[in-house]
Amino acid sequence: MKHKPTIGIIGAGRLGTAIAKQSLKAGYGVQIANSRGPESLGLIINVLLPGVRPALVDEVVKSSDIIVLAIPLNRYVTLRPELFAGKIVIDAMNYWPPTEGDITEFMDEAVTSSEHIQSYLKGAKVVKTLNHTAYHELEQHSLPPSDLKRRAIALVGDDAEAKVTVAALVDAIGFEPVDLGVLSQGHRLQPDTPLFNARLTAAEIITR
Repeated sequence: MKHKPTIGIIGAGRLGTAIAKQSLKAGYGVQIANSRGPESLGLIINVLLPGVRPALVDEVVKSSDIIVLAIPLNRYVTLRPELFAGKIVIDAMNYWPPTEGDITEFMDEAVTSSEHIQSYLKGAKVVKTLNHTAYHELEQHSLPPSDLKRRAIALVGDDAEAKVTVAALVDAIGFEPVDLGVLSQGHRLQPDTPLFNARLTAAEIITR
């Protein structure tokens, strides 16, 4: 059996914790980091994520095959771009002015937030996904591939191989992955769009 990639999650809030929990259930090795350091994650690990390894942000980036960004979008500048070279990066963040305020570089609607992240993490392979589903529904709505009512999760990205790897993760945690094209199509997954927080099958998601 092919070895599953190691998932590294940056951000230990509700979304990061939910992704970590589902990835662990699916048999992935999982590590997680936040801005306060691994010693601050003891309670979360012991109660919610036994089996997940806490680590420093830089350690998670260096030793993971897939890195999930589940931090407030305005904190992307705290990341060290050089560490992400060649890495698959899932952008699960959203630009949401009511909670984060106006962020100048994300106000131009002609360029998606994920394209900005790709520009910042120049050597990474960014895939936008896991951002348009509510964190608690990642566990509640998880279903096996045989279930005809299985909910879909869309993904976009410019690197075809990276999308295949990320699609396998989406499938493993209980959702039908749907490739909607290149990273610029990420505007379809952003807040206040028909796909955001919509409970759709694969057939339905393609037509929205």
